[in-house]
Amino acid sequence: MKHERFDLWQPGEYSYPMAFGFMPNLMTYLHEDEEIRPAMIVVPGGGYCVVAPTEGEIVAKKFYNFGYNAFVVTYTTNLLMTSPLEDQPLKDLSRAIRLARSKAEEFHIDPSKVAICGFSAGGHLCASACTHFAEIEDPAFEGISNRPDAAILSYPVITSGEKAHRGSFVALLGADASEEELHHASLETQVTPETTPCFLWQTADDEAVPVENSYLFAEALRKCGIPHAHHVFSHGQHGLSLADEDWAEGRFGEPYTMEQTMKVIEAVQDGRIDLPEEQKAMFAEMDENAFPLGSPSPEVRVWPELAREWLKTVL
Repeated sequence: MKHERFDLWQPGEYSYPMAFGFMPNLMTYLHEDEEIRPAMIVVPGGGYCVVAPTEGEIVAKKFYNFGYNAFVVTYTTNLLMTSPLEDQPLKDLSRAIRLARSKAEEFHIDPSKVAICGFSAGGHLCASACTHFAEIEDPAFEGISNRPDAAILSYPVITSGEKAHRGSFVALLGADASEEELHHASLETQVTPETTPCFLWQTADDEAVPVENSYLFAEALRKCGIPHAHHVFSHGQHGLSLADEDWAEGRFGEPYTMEQTMKVIEAVQDGRIDLPEEQKAMFAEMDENAFPLGSPSPEVRVWPELAREWLKTVL
């Protein structure tokens, strides 16, 4: 397996104020042979506050084993809720898609078969790429599309309305976001005939992101005639990832997606960021592996196979 990191931005292109030396990046999981394969770009969740390692390498390796050349994007997040992200995560993902297509020969991928797979807030980011791709220009990759050819949306944040996961929208847009900004980010209102085909899955009793998020987006896709599949499983906590034994036992791979988070925590601990003592104490206890896991779900763990079969129909 070819496992390599590619920074997404050149010096001077990236300036998020809470980066503290972090650079958004693309990590590769490539087959050693020269067979041209479809690409799968994995986009973990984390409420736009962190990039969860539980939905990173473990998922990329699943699609690698399905025959894809796979990637994980570590995008910009807003841990302290102090610097709204606005369109920076979408710029990161757009650059990742364009970078992969620009290196199609090197990566041995088919540039017309680039899929993305997002979880929770990463699902919102992927759905944004499916709906708002035309808004993100990138002169460094002129003529290379950032529109994904297919998307998997896993328990995605979608709506800023009644069933919103509020914390994701505060991290993305700030606590005082305008109605116009919230509407633009409420992706069930943004589907058009140009939207990417999507596979959605969620559990009916998701305690963090109400299942109505998936229903709203699937209905918008249906109304616009966008090819899609929508699976709702009967039971399971939010953040199930692959819902298998490896996930449940914490074997999800390298926690490199936590790089920005750890740099922010270091900045808090050494006084470069001034916070109340109780907040400092909270962050002092956080590390790269501080993610609640759970029990494997035989019902839910079939979703990658379902997605693999669906992808064959659209790629």
